[in-house]
Amino acid sequence: MRSNTVESIEFETGSVWSSDGTPIGYRRIGRGPGVILVHGAMMTGRMFDGLARALAQDFTVYAPDRRGRGMSGTVGPDYGIEAEIEDLAAVLRETGARYVFGLSSGAVIALRSALALPQISKLALYEPPLSVGGVSPLTWAPRFERELDEGRIAAAFATILQGTADVRSFASLPRFVLRPLTTLMMRLDIGAGMPVRDLVPTGRYDVQIVRNAGVRWADVSELRCDTLLLGGSKSVGYLKPALDQLHTVLPDAGYVMLPGVGHTAAFTDEQPELVAVELRRFFG
Repeated sequence: MRSNTVESIEFETGSVWSSDGTPIGYRRIGRGPGVILVHGAMMTGRMFDGLARALAQDFTVYAPDRRGRGMSGTVGPDYGIEAEIEDLAAVLRETGARYVFGLSSGAVIALRSALALPQISKLALYEPPLSVGGVSPLTWAPRFERELDEGRIAAAFATILQGTADVRSFASLPRFVLRPLTTLMMRLDIGAGMPVRDLVPTGRYDVQIVRNAGVRWADVSELRCDTLLLGGSKSVGYLKPALDQLHTVLPDAGYVMLPGVGHTAAFTDEQPELVAVELRRFFG
């Protein structure tokens, strides 16, 4: 049993300037070696509060808002994965952290960053949605992008929920049932610190990151940092081939499949402690 004293500790906030002048805001908690948590689509760093608290007795945890969200600046005209790498590099320089955890599209960014930034000494990846064998994880994306272009935010939300199937309770609903629900949810804050109607359009940037990931398996095989691969036994099936392929090219990496959880296990309102157990063991 771990102490609950950290529950009374408040998060602090900070910010850094990325190389193009974009401010990148972050939340910080804890003490010890630095760990940076890189979030995925439909998220801000705030949605890692539960995971951050679970790690805070052993680590100083930094949860940045990726650009275009929360405390950080706009994406800018030259947005792409290189900008995300520069943003993470700026946080690494400011904090001195050397450990990185990435979830979903955040795991894609973390992986590409580890290939470019030698200061990352330990890398934990939770289900990066990478294409394997020509099978795309983005079959739903053209419809999503079209609905965003048409200003149909609630419809786009329904599309990303069904397309990613991250939340099974929503993904299994017929669209004629799901669509009115997403309309009602537009004003809700799902823990991100911003309403759903503002969060949904940021999914366009994650589509761009995954679509243009530029991950070459031969390069990944040369990765020099310690690596941990994580997944959930209840995650949708298209996510597992990428983990398997990563383990093939990184045979010395740890590989843990968490029982009874899915892609969103690290979210505060899910089971972040299960993820934290593995991260403490790996980063410790």
